Amino acid sequence: MEIDEKLKEWIKSSISNNYSDDEISRMLREGGYNEADIGEVLSYRNSIYKKDEKEMSKRVKSEEDKFKLSGEIPKEIKESYDLIAKVREEVAKVFIGQIEVVDAFMCAILCDGHVLLEGVPGVAKTLLVKTLAEASGCSSKRIQFTVDLLPSDILGITTYTPGKGFETIKGPIFANYIIADEINRSPPKTQSALIEAMQEKQVTIAKQTYPLPKPFFVMANNNPLETSGVYNLPEAQVDRFLFKVIIDYPQKKDEIKIMEENITLRSFESFDVKPILSPEKIIRMQEITKSIYMSDKIKEYIFKIIDKTRKKDFRHGEYIEWGGSPRASIGLFIAAKAWALIKGRNYVIPQDVKDIAHFVLRHRIILNYKARAEGVTSDKIVDEVLNMVGV
Repeated sequence: MEIDEKLKEWIKSSISNNYSDDEISRMLREGGYNEADIGEVLSYRNSIYKKDEKEMSKRVKSEEDKFKLSGEIPKEIKESYDLIAKVREEVAKVFIGQIEVVDAFMCAILCDGHVLLEGVPGVAKTLLVKTLAEASGCSSKRIQFTVDLLPSDILGITTYTPGKGFETIKGPIFANYIIADEINRSPPKTQSALIEAMQEKQVTIAKQTYPLPKPFFVMANNNPLETSGVYNLPEAQVDRFLFKVIIDYPQKKDEIKIMEENITLRSFESFDVKPILSPEKIIRMQEITKSIYMSDKIKEYIFKIIDKTRKKDFRHGEYIEWGGSPRASIGLFIAAKAWALIKGRNYVIPQDVKDIAHFVLRHRIILNYKARAEGVTSDKIVDEVLNMVGV
């Protein structure tokens, strides 16, 4: 079969629209092409795609090479990298294994973002946040969310005391780290008390606005097992979490070590977790994160990933109710920079975007009922999008 100019133009269009091989095959089949012709078209299309992707990668690499400073890591990048490595060591005294989860938390801290944590009971979700707060040299407060918890129990109240008059008693939200334990145990009215705090880093008590300490992070864990006595988080609140991190069961060697170093049989203080960072150091590292270089091609790559979730023009697109919002694009943008810093680089590469894509997108791609009925997860959709979209 001879591929004419008109078909070549259509093939180029399919590449720019990021159509998968399955989608192209279906469209050609509907257009009357036989299987042999479809095979030739796919072969031609893939040869162009690989050539374009290779050329694009060269251009991205060229821009990165120009940005590197004589092959040396800038001093402030190296200092930040060393501090993060030391924090990992301190956290590892108590929280064993799951290095990617610890890195995800460090990444969120560098982005000044909040984390929604999910996992079965007993995988040390609360312990991880408590240890991280200790190693970060920051204050922390734990709030146990229950069905009878009120917004004032979180934010605080204005009360009248005889002899003193009216005074404001601040709630536990006035700390650097807030451990929101089993956040979906409370109804949406109580959960919504966190929305202003998470977005504006301030709270309102009796018409008076109070700033929260800086830095401020909400690390909430979600009970994924029960349906009775739990409430879905409002979408507006879910979207304010930069990451959704899932903690799985530990590996064999890690669980054996957990049995030996059992936190249940020892006090937390006996692990002697040292404060490596401080609020001032964290704020400085957040500024360094913003200065990490990202090429225009990687920004386009981020847009193409998000746009694909909106177009839904791929195999599992039918399971998406709503794709990623601009906040998802912003999340990928800043988190990729933070991930580069964690890896000791002052520039972003495409792999950084891929590494943090699930953290940023798994709670922002809203699935329909068909997806839930057929067991299709947002992680599966993110995998498919990443496989389809080229740099």
